[in-house]
Amino acid sequence: MSLRSLLHKSQPEQQFLLFQSSSSQSALPILRSLLAVKSQTSTLLFCLLYPPSDLVEGAREDVQVHDCLDCVPGYSTDDVDVRTTIIAAIEKAPAGALSIVIDSVDTLTSDFGSDAETIKFLRELASIVASWPSPSRLIIHTITPQPILVQSSFSPSLTHITVYPPVLLTHLATEYLTPPPPLSPEPKFWGVFLPFSERASETDRLVYGPEGRGSGSQEEMIVQILVRYGGKSTSRRRSVERFLEGWSMVHNIYVELSELSSLKKIYAAKKTSAPDPTQNVSFNLNLTPSQQQSRAQVPLPYAHESKPDPIQGAAIFYDPDSADDIDDDDPDEDLDI
Repeated sequence: MSLRSLLHKSQPEQQFLLFQSSSSQSALPILRSLLAVKSQTSTLLFCLLYPPSDLVEGAREDVQVHDCLDCVPGYSTDDVDVRTTIIAAIEKAPAGALSIVIDSVDTLTSDFGSDAETIKFLRELASIVASWPSPSRLIIHTITPQPILVQSSFSPSLTHITVYPPVLLTHLATEYLTPPPPLSPEPKFWGVFLPFSERASETDRLVYGPEGRGSGSQEEMIVQILVRYGGKSTSRRRSVERFLEGWSMVHNIYVELSELSSLKKIYAAKKTSAPDPTQNVSFNLNLTPSQQQSRAQVPLPYAHESKPDPIQGAAIFYDPDSADDIDDDDPDEDLDI
Protein backbone atom coordinates (compact mmCIF):
# COMPACT_ATOMS: atom_id res chain seq x y z
CA MET A 1 0.00 0.00 0.00
CA SER A 2 1.55 3.26 -1.16
CA LEU A 3 0.95 6.72 0.27
CA ARG A 4 -1.49 7.33 -2.55
CA SER A 5 -3.69 4.38 -1.57
CA LEU A 6 -3.34 5.31 2.10
CA LEU A 7 -4.54 8.88 1.61
CA HIS A 8 -7.18 8.36 -1.07
CA LYS A 9 -8.58 4.88 -0.59
CA SER A 10 -10.10 3.05 2.34
CA GLN A 11 -8.12 0.04 3.46
CA PRO A 12 -10.41 -2.27 5.45
CA GLU A 13 -7.58 -4.78 5.77
CA GLN A 14 -5.36 -2.35 7.66
CA GLN A 15 -6.91 -1.83 11.09
CA PHE A 16 -3.69 -0.53 12.63
CA LEU A 17 -1.60 2.38 11.35
CA LEU A 18 1.59 3.39 13.15
CA PHE A 19 3.25 6.71 12.32
CA GLN A 20 6.81 6.96 13.65
CA SER A 21 8.65 10.27 13.84
CA SER A 22 12.18 10.84 15.08
CA SER A 23 14.14 13.62 16.70
CA SER A 24 15.37 14.68 13.25
CA GLN A 25 12.18 14.36 11.16
CA SER A 26 8.48 14.54 11.97
CA ALA A 27 5.69 12.44 10.48
CA LEU A 28 3.02 15.00 11.31
CA PRO A 29 2.69 16.29 7.69
CA ILE A 30 1.60 12.84 6.49
CA LEU A 31 -0.71 12.29 9.47
CA ARG A 32 -2.23 15.73 8.91
CA SER A 33 -2.84 14.89 5.23
CA LEU A 34 -4.50 11.62 6.24
CA LEU A 35 -6.87 13.44 8.60
CA ALA A 36 -7.62 16.04 5.92
CA VAL A 37 -9.24 13.40 3.69
CA LYS A 38 -12.97 13.56 4.27
CA SER A 39 -14.78 10.25 4.46
CA GLN A 40 -17.90 8.60 5.86
CA THR A 41 -15.85 7.24 8.77
CA SER A 42 -16.12 9.11 12.06
CA THR A 43 -12.78 10.08 13.58
CA LEU A 44 -11.87 10.61 17.23
CA LEU A 45 -8.64 12.61 17.58
CA PHE A 46 -6.93 12.69 20.97
CA CYS A 47 -4.14 15.29 21.17
CA LEU A 48 -1.71 14.68 24.02
CA LEU A 49 1.54 16.01 22.54
CA TYR A 50 0.79 18.46 19.72
CA PRO A 51 -2.07 21.02 19.70
CA PRO A 52 -5.09 20.17 17.53
CA SER A 53 -4.21 22.99 15.12
CA ASP A 54 -1.09 21.04 14.08
CA LEU A 55 -3.20 18.09 12.96
CA VAL A 56 -6.52 19.46 11.69
CA GLU A 57 -7.58 22.76 10.21
CA GLY A 58 -10.79 24.25 11.54
CA ALA A 59 -13.90 22.46 12.72
CA ARG A 60 -14.89 19.23 10.99
CA GLU A 61 -18.13 17.31 11.30
CA ASP A 62 -16.42 14.00 10.71
CA VAL A 63 -13.53 14.68 13.14
CA GLN A 64 -14.18 15.00 16.87
CA VAL A 65 -11.15 16.61 18.53
CA HIS A 66 -10.27 16.03 22.17
CA ASP A 67 -7.62 18.40 23.48
CA CYS A 68 -5.87 16.46 26.24
CA LEU A 69 -2.79 18.67 26.51
CA ASP A 70 -3.85 19.77 30.01
CA CYS A 71 -4.52 16.22 31.22
CA VAL A 72 -1.23 15.89 33.08
CA PRO A 73 -1.37 13.61 36.13
CA GLY A 74 -0.67 15.60 39.28
CA TYR A 75 -0.87 18.98 37.53
CA SER A 76 -4.31 19.27 35.87
CA THR A 77 -7.16 20.71 37.92
CA ASP A 78 -9.62 17.92 37.08
CA ASP A 79 -6.97 15.21 37.41
CA VAL A 80 -8.94 12.97 35.04
CA ASP A 81 -7.28 9.82 33.75
CA VAL A 82 -6.83 10.12 29.99
CA ARG A 83 -7.92 6.50 29.66
CA THR A 84 -11.32 7.42 31.03
CA THR A 85 -11.59 10.29 28.55
CA ILE A 86 -10.74 8.09 25.57
CA ILE A 87 -13.05 5.21 26.52
CA ALA A 88 -15.94 7.60 27.25
CA ALA A 89 -15.54 9.27 23.86
CA ILE A 90 -15.53 5.89 22.10
CA GLU A 91 -18.71 4.83 23.89
CA LYS A 92 -20.44 8.02 22.74
CA ALA A 93 -19.23 7.71 19.13
CA PRO A 94 -21.90 7.33 16.44
CA ALA A 95 -22.63 3.94 14.95
CA GLY A 96 -20.62 2.87 11.93
CA ALA A 97 -16.94 2.76 11.08
CA LEU A 98 -14.65 4.59 13.50
CA SER A 99 -11.05 5.81 13.39
CA ILE A 100 -9.25 6.41 16.68
CA VAL A 101 -6.20 8.68 16.40
CA ILE A 102 -3.84 9.11 19.36
CA ASP A 103 -0.94 11.55 19.50
CA SER A 104 1.18 10.19 21.01
CA VAL A 105 2.34 6.92 22.59
CA ASP A 106 5.22 8.71 24.30
CA THR A 107 2.83 10.97 26.22
CA LEU A 108 0.66 8.01 27.21
CA THR A 109 3.71 6.24 28.61
CA SER A 110 4.69 9.36 30.52
CA ASP A 111 1.19 9.69 31.96
CA PHE A 112 0.82 6.02 32.84
CA GLY A 113 4.36 5.73 34.16
CA SER A 114 4.81 2.27 32.62
CA ASP A 115 5.35 0.78 29.19
CA ALA A 116 3.33 -2.27 30.21
CA GLU A 117 0.31 -0.15 31.12
CA THR A 118 0.55 1.68 27.80
CA ILE A 119 0.68 -1.51 25.74
CA LYS A 120 -2.19 -2.97 27.77
CA PHE A 121 -4.36 0.06 27.05
CA LEU A 122 -3.46 0.08 23.34
CA ARG A 123 -4.35 -3.61 23.11
CA GLU A 124 -7.73 -2.74 24.57
CA LEU A 125 -8.22 -0.06 21.92
CA ALA A 126 -7.16 -2.48 19.18
CA SER A 127 -9.75 -5.01 20.31
CA ILE A 128 -12.42 -2.29 20.32
CA VAL A 129 -11.52 -1.31 16.75
CA ALA A 130 -11.66 -4.95 15.65
CA SER A 131 -15.22 -5.21 16.99
CA TRP A 132 -16.45 -2.12 15.12
CA PRO A 133 -17.68 -2.20 11.49
CA SER A 134 -15.07 -2.07 8.74
CA PRO A 135 -13.09 0.02 7.87
CA SER A 136 -12.47 1.04 11.50
CA ARG A 137 -8.84 1.84 12.30
CA LEU A 138 -6.51 2.59 15.18
CA ILE A 139 -3.99 5.27 14.21
CA ILE A 140 -1.10 5.99 16.56
CA HIS A 141 1.74 8.47 16.40
CA THR A 142 4.99 7.83 18.23
CA ILE A 143 8.48 9.28 18.42
CA THR A 144 10.24 6.55 20.37
CA PRO A 145 10.44 3.21 18.48
CA GLN A 146 7.87 0.74 19.79
CA PRO A 147 8.98 -2.80 18.82
CA ILE A 148 5.99 -4.42 20.55
CA LEU A 149 3.50 -2.50 18.42
CA VAL A 150 5.13 -3.78 15.23
CA GLN A 151 4.83 -7.43 16.21
CA SER A 152 2.05 -9.54 14.72
CA SER A 153 0.93 -10.51 18.23
CA PHE A 154 -0.34 -6.94 18.70
CA SER A 155 -2.07 -6.70 15.31
CA PRO A 156 -1.98 -9.19 12.41
CA SER A 157 -2.31 -6.37 9.87
CA LEU A 158 -0.09 -3.32 10.04
CA THR A 159 0.91 -0.21 8.13
CA HIS A 160 4.08 1.21 9.67
CA ILE A 161 5.18 4.59 8.33
CA THR A 162 8.62 5.83 9.37
CA VAL A 163 10.12 9.11 8.18
CA TYR A 164 13.78 10.06 7.73
CA PRO A 165 15.68 13.15 6.57
CA PRO A 166 16.93 12.97 2.96
CA VAL A 167 20.53 13.21 4.16
CA LEU A 168 20.27 9.56 5.20
CA LEU A 169 20.00 8.37 1.58
CA THR A 170 22.67 10.75 0.32
CA HIS A 171 25.03 9.45 3.01
CA LEU A 172 24.42 5.82 2.05
CA ALA A 173 24.91 6.65 -1.62
CA THR A 174 28.23 8.45 -1.11
CA GLU A 175 29.80 6.58 1.79
CA TYR A 176 28.44 3.07 1.20
CA LEU A 177 27.97 3.33 -2.60
CA THR A 178 24.40 2.13 -2.11
CA PRO A 179 21.83 4.46 -3.69
CA PRO A 180 18.12 3.62 -3.36
CA PRO A 181 16.43 1.15 -5.75
CA PRO A 182 16.35 0.76 -8.66
CA LEU A 183 19.87 2.23 -8.75
CA SER A 184 20.94 -0.57 -6.37
CA PRO A 185 19.57 -4.10 -6.05
CA GLU A 186 16.89 -4.22 -3.37
CA PRO A 187 18.57 -6.95 -1.25
CA LYS A 188 21.79 -4.95 -1.16
CA PHE A 189 20.06 -1.66 -0.37
CA TRP A 190 17.84 -2.99 2.43
CA GLY A 191 20.78 -4.89 3.88
CA VAL A 192 22.57 -1.55 4.34
CA PHE A 193 19.62 0.76 4.96
CA LEU A 194 17.78 -1.16 7.68
CA PRO A 195 20.67 -1.64 10.16
CA PHE A 196 21.82 1.95 9.64
CA SER A 197 18.35 3.51 9.98
CA GLU A 198 17.56 1.54 13.12
CA ARG A 199 20.46 3.26 14.87
CA ALA A 200 18.81 6.60 15.61
CA SER A 201 22.11 8.04 16.83
CA GLU A 202 23.62 7.66 13.35
CA THR A 203 20.81 9.66 11.73
CA ASP A 204 20.99 12.29 14.46
CA ARG A 205 24.72 12.61 13.87
CA LEU A 206 24.13 13.29 10.17
CA VAL A 207 21.63 16.03 11.03
CA TYR A 208 23.00 17.55 14.24
CA GLY A 209 26.68 16.66 13.86
CA PRO A 210 29.49 19.00 12.76
CA GLU A 211 28.62 18.53 9.09
CA GLY A 212 24.83 18.55 9.57
CA ARG A 213 22.43 21.41 8.98
CA GLY A 214 21.20 21.40 12.59
CA SER A 215 17.62 20.30 11.89
CA GLY A 216 15.60 18.00 9.70
CA SER A 217 14.53 19.09 6.25
CA GLN A 218 11.60 21.52 6.16
CA GLU A 219 10.87 20.85 2.50
CA GLU A 220 10.95 17.10 1.90
CA MET A 221 11.54 13.79 3.61
CA ILE A 222 11.98 10.07 3.02
CA VAL A 223 9.10 7.75 3.93
CA GLN A 224 9.58 4.05 4.63
CA ILE A 225 6.35 2.07 4.42
CA LEU A 226 6.05 -1.40 5.91
CA VAL A 227 2.77 -3.16 5.15
CA ARG A 228 1.81 -6.48 6.68
CA TYR A 229 -1.37 -8.18 5.48
CA GLY A 230 -3.11 -10.58 7.80
CA GLY A 231 -6.02 -10.99 10.14
CA LYS A 232 -9.53 -11.64 8.87
CA SER A 233 -8.80 -10.53 5.32
CA THR A 234 -9.01 -13.26 2.72
CA SER A 235 -8.44 -11.10 -0.33
CA ARG A 236 -4.68 -11.28 0.05
CA ARG A 237 -2.38 -13.91 1.41
CA ARG A 238 -0.28 -13.11 4.45
CA SER A 239 2.69 -11.13 3.24
CA VAL A 240 4.96 -8.23 4.07
CA GLU A 241 5.89 -5.38 1.73
CA ARG A 242 8.49 -2.71 2.30
CA PHE A 243 9.33 0.25 0.06
CA LEU A 244 10.43 3.88 0.05
CA GLU A 245 8.66 6.99 -1.18
CA GLY A 246 9.24 10.70 -0.99
CA TRP A 247 7.13 13.45 0.54
CA SER A 248 7.20 17.12 -0.43
CA MET A 249 6.19 19.37 2.45
CA VAL A 250 6.17 22.36 0.09
CA HIS A 251 3.36 20.91 -2.02
CA ASN A 252 2.08 18.60 0.73
CA ILE A 253 2.04 15.59 -1.58
CA TYR A 254 3.84 12.29 -2.13
CA VAL A 255 6.46 12.16 -4.87
CA GLU A 256 8.91 9.70 -6.34
CA LEU A 257 12.37 9.61 -4.79
CA SER A 258 13.89 10.74 -8.08
CA GLU A 259 11.75 13.91 -7.90
CA LEU A 260 13.19 15.05 -4.57
CA SER A 261 15.58 17.95 -5.08
CA SER A 262 17.95 16.62 -2.42
CA LEU A 263 18.37 13.32 -4.32
CA LYS A 264 18.61 14.62 -7.88
CA LYS A 265 22.40 14.50 -7.80
CA ILE A 266 22.31 10.78 -7.02
CA TYR A 267 20.01 9.96 -9.91
CA ALA A 268 21.83 12.34 -12.28
CA ALA A 269 25.18 10.69 -11.50
CA LYS A 270 23.78 7.27 -12.32
CA LYS A 271 22.31 8.46 -15.61
CA THR A 272 25.68 9.76 -16.78
CA SER A 273 27.28 7.03 -18.92
CA ALA A 274 30.94 6.11 -18.63
CA PRO A 275 33.29 7.70 -21.21
CA ASP A 276 34.06 5.68 -24.34
CA PRO A 277 37.76 4.62 -24.22
CA THR A 278 37.87 4.39 -28.04
CA GLN A 279 37.22 8.11 -28.47
CA ASN A 280 39.83 10.86 -28.77
CA VAL A 281 42.64 8.49 -29.86
CA SER A 282 44.98 8.87 -32.88
CA PHE A 283 43.98 5.53 -34.42
CA ASN A 284 40.74 3.68 -35.11
CA LEU A 285 39.86 0.83 -32.72
CA ASN A 286 36.47 0.06 -34.19
CA LEU A 287 35.66 -2.48 -36.90
CA THR A 288 33.31 -2.03 -39.79
CA PRO A 289 30.52 -4.63 -40.28
CA SER A 290 32.44 -6.27 -43.12
CA GLN A 291 35.59 -6.47 -40.99
CA GLN A 292 33.61 -8.06 -38.14
CA GLN A 293 32.17 -10.63 -40.56
CA SER A 294 35.62 -11.47 -41.98
CA ARG A 295 37.06 -11.87 -38.48
CA ALA A 296 34.26 -14.26 -37.54
CA GLN A 297 35.12 -16.50 -40.52
CA VAL A 298 38.80 -16.94 -39.59
CA PRO A 299 39.40 -20.52 -38.30
CA LEU A 300 40.95 -20.61 -34.88
CA PRO A 301 44.15 -22.67 -34.69
CA TYR A 302 43.34 -24.11 -31.29
CA ALA A 303 39.78 -25.23 -32.13
CA HIS A 304 39.37 -28.95 -32.88
CA GLU A 305 36.72 -30.03 -35.30
CA SER A 306 36.41 -33.49 -33.76
CA LYS A 307 34.59 -33.47 -30.46
CA PRO A 308 35.05 -36.14 -27.78
CA ASP A 309 32.33 -38.68 -27.43
CA PRO A 310 30.31 -37.65 -24.36
CA ILE A 311 29.62 -41.30 -23.61
CA GLN A 312 33.32 -42.13 -23.32
CA GLY A 313 34.04 -39.09 -21.19
CA ALA A 314 36.56 -36.28 -21.59
CA ALA A 315 39.56 -36.28 -23.93
CA ILE A 316 42.87 -34.44 -24.06
CA PHE A 317 43.98 -32.90 -27.34
CA TYR A 318 47.63 -32.03 -27.75
CA ASP A 319 49.27 -30.37 -30.76
CA PRO A 320 53.05 -30.91 -30.57
CA ASP A 321 55.23 -27.91 -31.13
CA SER A 322 58.00 -27.91 -33.75
CA ALA A 323 60.65 -28.03 -30.99
CA ASP A 324 59.10 -30.99 -29.22
CA ASP A 325 61.12 -34.26 -29.32
CA ILE A 326 58.50 -36.93 -29.88
CA ASP A 327 60.14 -40.36 -29.36
CA ASP A 328 58.43 -43.60 -28.42
CA ASP A 329 61.65 -45.10 -26.99
CA ASP A 330 62.15 -45.17 -23.27
CA PRO A 331 64.66 -42.41 -22.42
CA ASP A 332 65.74 -44.29 -19.28
CA GLU A 333 66.34 -47.74 -20.80
CA ASP A 334 70.09 -47.56 -20.21
CA LEU A 335 69.62 -47.21 -16.50
CA ASP A 336 69.99 -50.33 -14.42
CA ILE A 337 67.17 -49.90 -11.95
